[in-house]
Amino acid sequence: MTFKPAILIPVYNHEKAIGTILMEALNYEYPVLLVDDGSDAECHDVLLSLREENAERAMLLRLEKNSGKGAAVKAGFRELQRLGYSHALQIDADGQHDLSDLPSFIASGEADQGALITGHPKYDETVPMARYYSRYLTHIWVWINTLSFEIKDTMCGFRLYPLKPITEMLNNESCGDRMSFDTEVMVRWHWQGGNIVNISTRVHYPIDGISHFDAWHDNLRISGMHARLFFGMLRRAPQIIGRKWHG
Repeated sequence: MTFKPAILIPVYNHEKAIGTILMEALNYEYPVLLVDDGSDAECHDVLLSLREENAERAMLLRLEKNSGKGAAVKAGFRELQRLGYSHALQIDADGQHDLSDLPSFIASGEADQGALITGHPKYDETVPMARYYSRYLTHIWVWINTLSFEIKDTMCGFRLYPLKPITEMLNNESCGDRMSFDTEVMVRWHWQGGNIVNISTRVHYPIDGISHFDAWHDNLRISGMHARLFFGMLRRAPQIIGRKWHG
């Protein structure tokens, strides 16, 4: 496989932050695909201007209707694969990821081109403590649903995906279109025996003060996801245990 990565940034109404994030991303040698997840006119206009100002390396894909982070990421996967890229380096649009760690993700992905490289967050004082502690509930469910401690964090949106195997998996496995996507895609990747590499990365909250996490609806979706994954794990338990036993 020719290693040809691109940066993927799903965007929904982050017009105040996305210019800074794009400029930071363009400090590296990789092209950037911005996926506009049905943003309001103000953000869409900002994205159009950024694409025009950086036409040689910035691309823009517009989803006419807001469909959720997962849907935007999946649309980005399809577009990058269509354009001939081998890997998608996903980062969030709100500025929480430290892009000085980006070369480590790229180096790990090039060394193991079939692996999913994912961030293991190191938080600073900006993290809301309720969010910090609530993540551990998801960690516990992930450990149960994978029968493994291999995945250190499934909620960090800084990760490098190998496009061909991940799109093949998504063609056969249903993953949520909204905030549950980041967790569900990793559990299902683990179920099929996909390799996972955890990279410690600094995280701070966010530069524009905007979070699109809906405490009520997204927590309901995440709870439903954990329940689906639990019953999926029960069906797959012999296979998962057998794979662990043999190797």
